[in-house]
Amino acid sequence: MGSRNRAMTCLITRLFLVSTNIPSSLSIPPPSFHLPFITSSSSSNRRSFSNLGFGFSSFTTIRGFCSREIMSDKVASSLENLQISDSSSVTYLSAKEAAEIDEILMGPLGFSVDQLMELAGLSVATSIAEVYKPSEYSRVLVICGPGNNGGDGLVGARHLHHFGYRPYICYPKRTSKALYNGLVTQLESLSVPFLSLEDLPQDLSNDFDIVIDAMFGFSFHGTPRPPFDDLIQRLVSLHRYDHTHQRSAVIASVDIPSGWHVEEGDIGGEGIKPDMLISLTAPKLCAKKFCGPHHFLGGRFVPQPIAEKYRLNLPSYPGTSMCVRIGRKASTS
Repeated sequence: MGSRNRAMTCLITRLFLVSTNIPSSLSIPPPSFHLPFITSSSSSNRRSFSNLGFGFSSFTTIRGFCSREIMSDKVASSLENLQISDSSSVTYLSAKEAAEIDEILMGPLGFSVDQLMELAGLSVATSIAEVYKPSEYSRVLVICGPGNNGGDGLVGARHLHHFGYRPYICYPKRTSKALYNGLVTQLESLSVPFLSLEDLPQDLSNDFDIVIDAMFGFSFHGTPRPPFDDLIQRLVSLHRYDHTHQRSAVIASVDIPSGWHVEEGDIGGEGIKPDMLISLTAPKLCAKKFCGPHHFLGGRFVPQPIAEKYRLNLPSYPGTSMCVRIGRKASTS
């Protein structure tokens, strides 16, 4: 409706120009300058606009409105294009390469694990906020594993709280490390609820709009053990055909969909099918098998030496954003 109104306004403006014999080559300045657009002393043209209910300042404002709105649309379109990168041209990492990059970041390049975790968790939260607005998807369950992937989830939950969401944490296998204890304390200070396994409903869609899968990352190998095997199956069940046609909770996986092989993906074909995948640092090879509508890259901290060493072809982050879309943009409906 807004674009239709702008088009009509611009059409009326053109008719005014024609009806008053204003030369088409005449340049009309933007409204902020408040300059007249006719240099002759004749008042006939002024009267013709006045008879239609428009003075010069009003007409100039209309002209400026059209220009600004059209320019805004072009800028918005350009920014949107910047946020979408062809997934086929992006570099995908093996498990070995991902581990090596982490070692370099936290070794000679001077990053700390808590610094990287903070940036990764912020990337998770901003990626979710790009697609799922808190006005419609406010209730967020974050399922955290015992390692760094779970820490990313804890950080992301804190940022989502500040973004206006209502996060809940399921953290069944806590670690005694000071870093993780601090993340828990930060969430508790914000009164973010921690739920036990017994507190979770069997059908997560009854109580939550988004479920963040932050159980396992690229360093996980083998078969998930209790209680994570059951939690993974609960997420799998969210995407089974629902005969009631009710909206299921959407799933956002952090870096790797839990249970997937880091390079080969969902080998058995019965794993989690996330709606959103948030790759960190660079997508892992399994991300090529991701078929959901929303793939984002986060972790805006890759230095040039690493990019050159591993020949990383990664999309440019737009502006000050902490995430960038990979591949096509799809509707959440």
